Amino acid sequence: MANEEKTVRIVKRSSAHGGHHGGAWKVAYADFVTAMMAFFLVMWIVSLNQAVKDAIAGYFKDPVRFMAEVKAGNAPFTITSLEGTAKKGAPGKEFDANERAKLETTKRVIQKIVAATPELKHIRKYVDIKLGSEGLRIELLEVKESLFFDSGSAKIKPRTARLLTLITNELKKLPNKVIIEGHTDSRPLNRTDGYTNWELSADRANSARRVMVEAGLRKDQIAQVRGYADTQPRVPGDPKHFANRRVTIVVVLSEAFRRREVELLEKS
Repeated sequence: MANEEKTVRIVKRSSAHGGHHGGAWKVAYADFVTAMMAFFLVMWIVSLNQAVKDAIAGYFKDPVRFMAEVKAGNAPFTITSLEGTAKKGAPGKEFDANERAKLETTKRVIQKIVAATPELKHIRKYVDIKLGSEGLRIELLEVKESLFFDSGSAKIKPRTARLLTLITNELKKLPNKVIIEGHTDSRPLNRTDGYTNWELSADRANSARRVMVEAGLRKDQIAQVRGYADTQPRVPGDPKHFANRRVTIVVVLSEAFRRREVELLEKS
Protein backbone atom coordinates (compact mmCIF):
# COMPACT_ATOMS: atom_id res chain seq x y z
CA MET A 1 0.00 0.00 0.00
CA ALA A 2 2.86 2.34 0.76
CA ASN A 3 4.23 1.88 -2.72
CA GLU A 4 0.91 2.74 -4.42
CA GLU A 5 0.90 5.94 -6.40
CA LYS A 6 -1.03 8.78 -4.94
CA THR A 7 -3.29 10.91 -7.09
CA VAL A 8 -2.63 14.56 -6.68
CA ARG A 9 -5.56 16.90 -7.34
CA ILE A 10 -4.94 20.55 -7.92
CA VAL A 11 -7.96 22.82 -7.40
CA LYS A 12 -7.75 26.33 -8.80
CA ARG A 13 -10.21 28.84 -7.42
CA SER A 14 -10.91 32.06 -9.27
CA SER A 15 -11.83 34.99 -7.12
CA ALA A 16 -15.17 36.68 -8.12
CA HIS A 17 -14.84 40.09 -9.63
CA GLY A 18 -16.52 42.82 -7.69
CA GLY A 19 -17.39 46.44 -8.26
CA HIS A 20 -18.38 47.57 -11.70
CA HIS A 21 -17.47 44.21 -13.31
CA GLY A 22 -20.55 42.55 -11.81
CA GLY A 23 -24.03 42.44 -13.44
CA ALA A 24 -26.36 42.62 -10.44
CA TRP A 25 -26.29 46.41 -10.30
CA LYS A 26 -27.68 46.61 -13.85
CA VAL A 27 -30.88 44.89 -12.82
CA ALA A 28 -31.28 47.23 -9.87
CA TYR A 29 -30.59 50.25 -12.04
CA ALA A 30 -33.12 49.12 -14.65
CA ASP A 31 -35.76 48.76 -11.94
CA PHE A 32 -34.93 52.23 -10.68
CA VAL A 33 -35.21 53.81 -14.16
CA THR A 34 -38.52 52.02 -14.77
CA ALA A 35 -39.88 53.26 -11.46
CA MET A 36 -38.78 56.83 -12.23
CA MET A 37 -40.39 56.67 -15.68
CA ALA A 38 -43.65 55.48 -14.16
CA PHE A 39 -43.44 58.22 -11.53
CA PHE A 40 -42.97 61.02 -14.06
CA LEU A 41 -45.73 59.57 -16.28
CA VAL A 42 -48.13 59.65 -13.35
CA MET A 43 -47.06 63.18 -12.46
CA TRP A 44 -47.62 64.29 -16.07
CA ILE A 45 -51.11 62.78 -16.18
CA VAL A 46 -52.01 64.37 -12.84
CA SER A 47 -51.04 67.79 -14.17
CA LEU A 48 -53.36 67.53 -17.21
CA ASN A 49 -56.83 69.02 -17.34
CA GLN A 50 -59.86 66.78 -16.95
CA ALA A 51 -60.75 66.79 -20.64
CA VAL A 52 -57.38 65.33 -21.64
CA LYS A 53 -57.59 62.78 -18.83
CA ASP A 54 -60.97 61.68 -20.16
CA ALA A 55 -59.51 61.37 -23.66
CA ILE A 56 -56.61 59.21 -22.43
CA ALA A 57 -58.99 57.03 -20.47
CA GLY A 58 -61.21 56.80 -23.53
CA TYR A 59 -58.37 55.42 -25.61
CA PHE A 60 -57.70 52.56 -23.21
CA LYS A 61 -61.42 51.84 -22.86
CA ASP A 62 -62.18 51.84 -26.59
CA PRO A 63 -59.10 51.59 -28.86
CA VAL A 64 -61.31 50.58 -31.82
CA ARG A 65 -63.12 53.90 -31.76
CA PHE A 66 -59.78 55.69 -31.35
CA MET A 67 -58.44 54.12 -34.54
CA ALA A 68 -61.69 54.88 -36.36
CA GLU A 69 -61.33 58.58 -35.57
CA VAL A 70 -57.69 58.61 -36.62
CA LYS A 71 -58.65 56.95 -39.90
CA ALA A 72 -61.38 59.53 -40.41
CA GLY A 73 -58.86 62.33 -39.95
CA ASN A 74 -60.54 63.68 -36.83
CA ALA A 75 -59.12 64.51 -33.42
CA PRO A 76 -59.66 61.29 -31.42
CA PHE A 77 -62.17 61.53 -28.60
CA THR A 78 -62.94 65.20 -28.91
CA ILE A 79 -64.40 66.34 -25.61
CA THR A 80 -67.19 68.86 -25.90
CA SER A 81 -67.69 71.16 -22.94
CA LEU A 82 -71.36 71.80 -22.33
CA GLU A 83 -72.38 74.02 -19.46
CA GLY A 84 -68.87 73.78 -18.05
CA THR A 85 -68.83 69.97 -17.84
CA ALA A 86 -67.08 67.58 -20.19
CA LYS A 87 -69.74 65.39 -21.73
CA LYS A 88 -69.90 62.86 -24.50
CA GLY A 89 -72.90 62.85 -26.82
CA ALA A 90 -75.15 59.85 -26.45
CA PRO A 91 -75.57 58.14 -29.84
CA GLY A 92 -78.33 59.79 -31.88
CA LYS A 93 -79.15 62.37 -29.19
CA GLU A 94 -76.34 64.71 -28.18
CA PHE A 95 -73.95 66.34 -30.60
CA ASP A 96 -71.59 69.23 -30.47
CA ALA A 97 -73.85 72.26 -30.07
CA ASN A 98 -71.40 74.54 -31.88
CA GLU A 99 -71.19 72.19 -34.84
CA ARG A 100 -74.95 71.97 -35.13
CA ALA A 101 -75.19 75.75 -34.92
CA LYS A 102 -72.73 76.09 -37.81
CA LEU A 103 -74.72 73.66 -39.93
CA GLU A 104 -77.92 75.53 -39.12
CA THR A 105 -76.26 78.76 -40.25
CA THR A 106 -75.06 77.08 -43.43
CA LYS A 107 -78.58 75.84 -44.07
CA ARG A 108 -80.04 79.35 -43.82
CA VAL A 109 -77.31 80.86 -45.99
CA ILE A 110 -77.88 78.30 -48.75
CA GLN A 111 -81.64 78.85 -48.59
CA LYS A 112 -81.17 82.61 -48.97
CA ILE A 113 -78.74 82.22 -51.86
CA VAL A 114 -81.04 79.83 -53.71
CA ALA A 115 -84.02 82.16 -53.14
CA ALA A 116 -82.04 85.18 -54.36
CA THR A 117 -80.73 83.59 -57.57
CA PRO A 118 -83.09 84.40 -60.48
CA GLU A 119 -82.01 81.49 -62.68
CA LEU A 120 -83.07 79.04 -59.96
CA LYS A 121 -86.57 80.40 -59.47
CA HIS A 122 -88.19 77.45 -61.26
CA ILE A 123 -86.41 74.78 -59.22
CA ARG A 124 -85.87 76.40 -55.81
CA LYS A 125 -89.00 74.86 -54.28
CA TYR A 126 -87.67 71.42 -55.18
CA VAL A 127 -84.51 71.95 -53.12
CA ASP A 128 -85.25 70.55 -49.67
CA ILE A 129 -82.75 71.41 -46.91
CA LYS A 130 -83.12 69.97 -43.41
CA LEU A 131 -80.91 69.53 -40.36
CA GLY A 132 -81.45 66.07 -38.88
CA SER A 133 -79.78 63.62 -36.51
CA GLU A 134 -77.11 62.64 -39.06
CA GLY A 135 -76.37 66.15 -40.25
CA LEU A 136 -77.45 68.60 -42.93
CA ARG A 137 -79.41 66.98 -45.77
CA ILE A 138 -79.80 68.81 -49.08
CA GLU A 139 -82.11 67.02 -51.49
CA LEU A 140 -82.70 67.83 -55.16
CA LEU A 141 -86.17 66.44 -55.79
CA GLU A 142 -87.17 65.54 -59.32
CA VAL A 143 -90.63 66.08 -60.81
CA LYS A 144 -92.31 64.40 -63.77
CA GLU A 145 -90.37 66.37 -66.38
CA SER A 146 -86.90 65.85 -64.81
CA LEU A 147 -85.66 69.17 -63.45
CA PHE A 148 -82.06 68.43 -62.54
CA PHE A 149 -80.91 65.74 -65.00
CA ASP A 150 -81.80 64.73 -68.51
CA SER A 151 -84.47 62.04 -68.42
CA GLY A 152 -83.04 58.58 -67.80
CA SER A 153 -79.52 60.03 -67.87
CA ALA A 154 -76.79 61.21 -65.52
CA LYS A 155 -76.19 64.35 -67.61
CA ILE A 156 -76.59 67.38 -65.37
CA LYS A 157 -78.55 70.36 -66.65
CA PRO A 158 -76.80 73.78 -66.58
CA ARG A 159 -79.02 75.18 -63.83
CA THR A 160 -78.26 72.10 -61.71
CA ALA A 161 -74.54 72.74 -62.10
CA ARG A 162 -75.13 76.35 -61.06
CA LEU A 163 -77.09 75.21 -58.01
CA LEU A 164 -74.43 72.69 -56.97
CA THR A 165 -71.73 75.35 -57.35
CA LEU A 166 -73.59 77.73 -55.04
CA ILE A 167 -74.08 74.95 -52.50
CA THR A 168 -70.42 73.97 -52.71
CA ASN A 169 -69.30 77.54 -52.05
CA GLU A 170 -70.75 77.18 -48.56
CA LEU A 171 -69.94 73.51 -47.87
CA LYS A 172 -66.24 73.90 -48.66
CA LYS A 173 -65.94 76.29 -45.71
CA LEU A 174 -66.86 73.44 -43.32
CA PRO A 175 -64.60 70.70 -41.94
CA ASN A 176 -67.42 68.13 -42.08
CA LYS A 177 -67.38 65.09 -44.33
CA VAL A 178 -69.84 64.98 -47.22
CA ILE A 179 -71.80 61.99 -48.55
CA ILE A 180 -73.51 62.17 -51.96
CA GLU A 181 -76.39 59.80 -52.67
CA GLY A 182 -78.34 58.97 -55.82
CA HIS A 183 -81.91 57.60 -55.70
CA THR A 184 -84.45 56.52 -58.32
CA ASP A 185 -88.04 55.37 -58.44
CA SER A 186 -88.93 51.74 -59.17
CA ARG A 187 -89.77 52.26 -62.83
CA PRO A 188 -87.35 50.24 -64.98
CA LEU A 189 -85.34 52.07 -67.61
CA ASN A 190 -86.30 51.56 -71.22
CA ARG A 191 -82.89 50.25 -72.24
CA THR A 192 -81.56 46.97 -73.59
CA ASP A 193 -77.88 47.31 -72.65
CA GLY A 194 -78.27 46.17 -69.04
CA TYR A 195 -78.11 49.70 -67.66
CA THR A 196 -80.42 49.78 -64.64
CA ASN A 197 -81.52 52.12 -61.88
CA TRP A 198 -78.49 50.97 -59.89
CA GLU A 199 -76.10 52.40 -62.46
CA LEU A 200 -78.25 55.49 -62.97
CA SER A 201 -78.42 56.36 -59.26
CA ALA A 202 -74.66 55.89 -58.82
CA ASP A 203 -73.85 57.84 -62.00
CA ARG A 204 -76.04 60.78 -60.98
CA ALA A 205 -74.37 60.92 -57.56
CA ASN A 206 -70.97 60.86 -59.26
CA SER A 207 -72.00 63.58 -61.71
CA ALA A 208 -72.93 65.78 -58.76
CA ARG A 209 -69.60 64.96 -57.10
CA ARG A 210 -67.61 66.02 -60.16
CA VAL A 211 -69.38 69.37 -60.36
CA MET A 212 -68.84 69.99 -56.64
CA VAL A 213 -65.15 69.08 -56.80
CA GLU A 214 -64.69 71.45 -59.75
CA ALA A 215 -66.42 74.13 -57.66
CA GLY A 216 -63.88 73.73 -54.88
CA LEU A 217 -65.10 70.92 -52.60
CA ARG A 218 -62.02 69.21 -51.17
CA LYS A 219 -61.50 65.65 -52.37
CA ASP A 220 -60.73 64.49 -48.84
CA GLN A 221 -64.00 66.06 -47.71
CA ILE A 222 -66.01 63.55 -49.74
CA ALA A 223 -66.51 60.46 -47.59
CA GLN A 224 -68.74 58.38 -49.84
CA VAL A 225 -70.65 58.40 -53.11
CA ARG A 226 -73.62 56.02 -53.06
CA GLY A 227 -76.16 54.72 -55.53
CA TYR A 228 -79.28 53.29 -53.88
CA ALA A 229 -81.53 52.76 -56.93
CA ASP A 230 -85.11 52.43 -55.58
CA THR A 231 -84.21 50.85 -52.22
CA GLN A 232 -84.77 53.99 -50.13
CA PRO A 233 -87.89 55.71 -51.52
CA ARG A 234 -88.88 59.13 -50.27
CA VAL A 235 -92.50 58.08 -50.73
CA PRO A 236 -92.53 54.50 -49.40
CA GLY A 237 -96.20 54.00 -50.17
CA ASP A 238 -95.67 54.76 -53.85
CA PRO A 239 -92.29 53.41 -55.09
CA LYS A 240 -93.01 54.67 -58.63
CA HIS A 241 -93.60 58.25 -57.50
CA PHE A 242 -91.34 60.77 -59.25
CA ALA A 243 -90.34 62.32 -55.88
CA ASN A 244 -88.32 59.18 -55.19
CA ARG A 245 -85.91 60.31 -57.92
CA ARG A 246 -83.45 62.58 -56.18
CA VAL A 247 -79.83 63.36 -55.34
CA THR A 248 -79.06 63.87 -51.66
CA ILE A 249 -76.04 65.70 -50.25
CA VAL A 250 -75.41 64.86 -46.60
CA VAL A 251 -73.08 67.06 -44.55
CA VAL A 252 -72.35 64.63 -41.73
CA LEU A 253 -72.00 65.64 -38.11
CA SER A 254 -68.62 64.53 -36.73
CA GLU A 255 -70.10 62.27 -34.04
CA ALA A 256 -72.41 60.58 -36.54
CA PHE A 257 -69.48 59.99 -38.89
CA ARG A 258 -67.36 58.54 -36.08
CA ARG A 259 -70.16 56.14 -35.12
CA ARG A 260 -70.45 55.06 -38.74
CA GLU A 261 -66.70 54.37 -38.93
CA VAL A 262 -66.80 52.38 -35.67
CA GLU A 263 -69.69 50.28 -36.97
CA LEU A 264 -67.77 49.54 -40.17
CA LEU A 265 -64.66 48.52 -38.21
CA GLU A 266 -66.66 46.28 -35.91
CA LYS A 267 -68.31 44.57 -38.89
CA SER A 268 -64.92 44.01 -40.53
